[in-house]
Amino acid sequence: MGILDNLENALSTWNEKLAEIWGLLTTSPENFRGGGIWDVMVGINGALQAIGSALLVLFFVVGMIKTTTNLQEVKRPEVALRLFIRFALAKAAVTWGMTIITSIFDIVQGIITTAANSAGSATMTTLPQEMIDAVNELGFVESIPVWAVSLIGSLFIVVLSFIMLMTVYGRFFKLFIYAAIAPIPLSSFAGDGTSQIGKAFIKSYLGVCMEGAIIVLACVIFSVFASSPPVVDSSASATTMVWSYMGELIFNLLVLVGTVKMADRLSKEILGL
Repeated sequence: MGILDNLENALSTWNEKLAEIWGLLTTSPENFRGGGIWDVMVGINGALQAIGSALLVLFFVVGMIKTTTNLQEVKRPEVALRLFIRFALAKAAVTWGMTIITSIFDIVQGIITTAANSAGSATMTTLPQEMIDAVNELGFVESIPVWAVSLIGSLFIVVLSFIMLMTVYGRFFKLFIYAAIAPIPLSSFAGDGTSQIGKAFIKSYLGVCMEGAIIVLACVIFSVFASSPPVVDSSASATTMVWSYMGELIFNLLVLVGTVKMADRLSKEILGL
């Protein structure tokens, strides 16, 4: 395989994975892979509602014991009304947990879709024509070190593309897990002392949803970089040109992949979670 083949195949893989990521970020869990996984998660959520209802009663009783000094206090209208409202809201959260989950996702997805539509589509990364011409003029002996550089750089690009893709797929897996297990943490809203569990669950889920917005913005920024590829010095040797181009390109890719990997932390910092 030649020098240009190495580089073009690596960039083709990168562009392909970047386009796949762009599509994944604008896809809802209900439509991911035909919706089959989401249907299973909905079924699990429904099955866990029975457990969530049992925990709801347990958390409610524990919370009532902690917030009232004696049973006579429960008979007071204002205390009884407050406990009833808390129980009713917690029961609604468990029963309509999937609706709550999807509503939060739809709100954040609107942000993601708006950002993606404003940017258009991911810009494809291509080789500069000056470097292609210089590589084509190389002799056999001169091409050996350049081929080695192109091979190492190509491996880096392919590995980085798969790391970023795995991160985006990981976000989908987290969304599915949150949706399936929602009745359990949401049942904690029934107790005054346990409600922090439900609040932490909602905040954490919101952070996972916002990861998509961070990743889209990172891809948009990278697309601007890709539209202005690394400058190639046409007066330099082919080896120097390839080294310089690969070094700057891989640096840009590392910044993008690093930002994508840190999307969960960035989303929590931005939202103060």
